[in-house]
Amino acid sequence: MNEQAPSRTDDPFRGTAPSSEVLLSAEVFDGEPGCIAQARALADHFLARLVAEWFAVLGEHTRSDLMLAVSELVTNADRYSHGPYLLELEGDARRISVTVYDSSTALPVLYSPDPARLGGHGMEIVVALCDRLTAERVPVGKRIRAEFTLST
Repeated sequence: MNEQAPSRTDDPFRGTAPSSEVLLSAEVFDGEPGCIAQARALADHFLARLVAEWFAVLGEHTRSDLMLAVSELVTNADRYSHGPYLLELEGDARRISVTVYDSSTALPVLYSPDPARLGGHGMEIVVALCDRLTAERVPVGKRIRAEFTLST
């Protein structure tokens, strides 16, 4: 499933006014080899559309920060869930959100920074890159959303 269309939404976790029109792109991944690269390609195409169609202004590091966040969130879903996962990208000229739904109800653990620790740095990286991170259980498992504020 791959949707790319403006949509209306009243999601209270967004931080913007309800019913604002946004560009939406979503795809379900099954964990097959190449899924992370496909997720990054979806994000790259989404950013190009957001710039071209919504005149979004991306800061110097926005594209690389968002691509890294997508990689980390999709990698975690791939590694820790038992089933397909959904990547949803949503944005307008002011902000972008990266949301991953997966079947695991276990919320991510955010460890204290420790350069000697092997692994467990993914969520630490996402927190450092985005402006807001939320994680919650939903009927299908969990939803993790990273939000990025764009330059104006």
